[in-house]
Amino acid sequence: MNTQVQSLARTGRIVRFLMRYRGTGVFTGLDLRSTAPIPSETESFDHRPEQFVDDLEALGPTFIKLGQALSTRPDLVPAPYLAALARTQSHATPVEWDAIRTQVENALERPLTEVFAWFDPAPLGSASLAQVHRARLLDGRPVAVKVQRPGVADEVRQDLAVLESIASGVDHTTGLGQRVRFSDWVHEFRKALMGELDYTLEAANLERFSEHLADYPDLLIPRPVWPLTRTRVLVMDLVNGDPLNGHLHLRLPVDAREGLCESLLRGYLDQMFVHGEIHADPHPGNLLITDDGRLAIIDLGMVVHVPPRQRTRLLKLMFSSVEGRGDDAADEVIALGTRLETFDEERYLRESGQLIARYAAHAGLQDHSEGRLMLDLTRIGAMCGLRTPPELSLLGRTLLHLEGVCRLLAPHLNVQKIIGDHMPRMITAQIRRSLSLPAMAVEAVELQGLVQDAPRKLSAALSLLAENRLQVRITGLQESRLMENLQKIANRIAAGVIVAALILASALLLRGAGSGQPNRYEWLALVLFLVATALGLGLVISALLRDRKARPREERGPRG
Repeated sequence: MNTQVQSLARTGRIVRFLMRYRGTGVFTGLDLRSTAPIPSETESFDHRPEQFVDDLEALGPTFIKLGQALSTRPDLVPAPYLAALARTQSHATPVEWDAIRTQVENALERPLTEVFAWFDPAPLGSASLAQVHRARLLDGRPVAVKVQRPGVADEVRQDLAVLESIASGVDHTTGLGQRVRFSDWVHEFRKALMGELDYTLEAANLERFSEHLADYPDLLIPRPVWPLTRTRVLVMDLVNGDPLNGHLHLRLPVDAREGLCESLLRGYLDQMFVHGEIHADPHPGNLLITDDGRLAIIDLGMVVHVPPRQRTRLLKLMFSSVEGRGDDAADEVIALGTRLETFDEERYLRESGQLIARYAAHAGLQDHSEGRLMLDLTRIGAMCGLRTPPELSLLGRTLLHLEGVCRLLAPHLNVQKIIGDHMPRMITAQIRRSLSLPAMAVEAVELQGLVQDAPRKLSAALSLLAENRLQVRITGLQESRLMENLQKIANRIAAGVIVAALILASALLLRGAGSGQPNRYEWLALVLFLVATALGLGLVISALLRDRKARPREERGPRG
């Protein structure tokens, strides 16, 4: 009973938060054609973006992560709230040492002293989902131990269930929900967040990124200690360094800092477009300048895998954008997205073409941003009735984080030039992967199946054609909405004809008797008129109550 009461109380708190900010424009920023004014600083305090972020963080880890995810969704969130959400912090009050010790010992199933020669009770850092401690193994190896906060996984699951229920309701009852599909977005958010709570996945990410970035020796990825890694505890190499928000990096020469930024950009571009993995959280808090002048990436919990075909389209989109080819870039976004019934293709091509033309014209300027371009393409798509995939927003978010790191380390670095110069290498790498032995084997198997089936299918088609039995069947027509609506129209026309006939019959009956003589059919005429009136009112009420606008038709772009 207590659990049910707590669940209801938590649901009520979340619903109150959503209702409190329902009029602020959050989640309704899609309609950018609206002339509604942006809330000013003089409005009531609880409607200010800063207070929205404070209340979001007060709801706990799930909503801190939700705020970070929303900070990359210009199609959902108005600009003032995007700026506030970009400052969302994931720091938290540290968990008491006894609880951390119990969590580690339960995960490793043995006392702490049997694994570690020393374990620092004071955390290196404390975030919404976990905190990190220094430790030393029995063989003297220094390590960092990432420990999940006790009870946070259950809290996250409960909050996600509430969000999924709310999103489903919004999708079924509002036009905005039908266009945006909040359920799909929450589903993607759930996958990313639950993956971030499984530290065995993060350990695999660390190992994989370390292998993929081996060509960039000035990038350091700590290696996991697999025998001591569990779902809620991650043990990895300890990296000694200075955070980017410190000042140690200013002691490095300008050339060294620019070299670190260039390696970071090139390495992440390879990781995204060649290996198909987007690390959506490379912000300065997850990077360290090591004592030997390298750049260490210390948190790889939020990694999204991109399928090969989608990866190719994203690469084409980036290449077209850098080259200033607006039409080609717009075509790739349309192919990636889902076209709603209200999709205005002409407007989208015009708006996105102008956006990319401005982007190309301002190349090299200090505030030039490839990440912002990707997010703006998402925003324009939503405005024109095109639902873009979450990977496009994640790509924009990652590029924004990388640009922020570059501005911090090397403010005068030309990021667009590095991306443009690296494009041919990425395209070559993709072609090389497509021509690899495993890829060629898959293509060969598909070709073999086509060759084997072609004679039989061709023979069957020719036989049907020779016997005049070739038919084209349109499936689903009888059950389609078209047939349903045609039947409704026919029924209403028939009912309207009957109503008109009854009214006409009643009028003729009333005229049947001569002047001054009693009318024996007067009662029948009244009955017919009342029946006609009832049927007519029924038609009007049915049209008002039961007729509704059809749900938007969705059409996905081509797969190839």
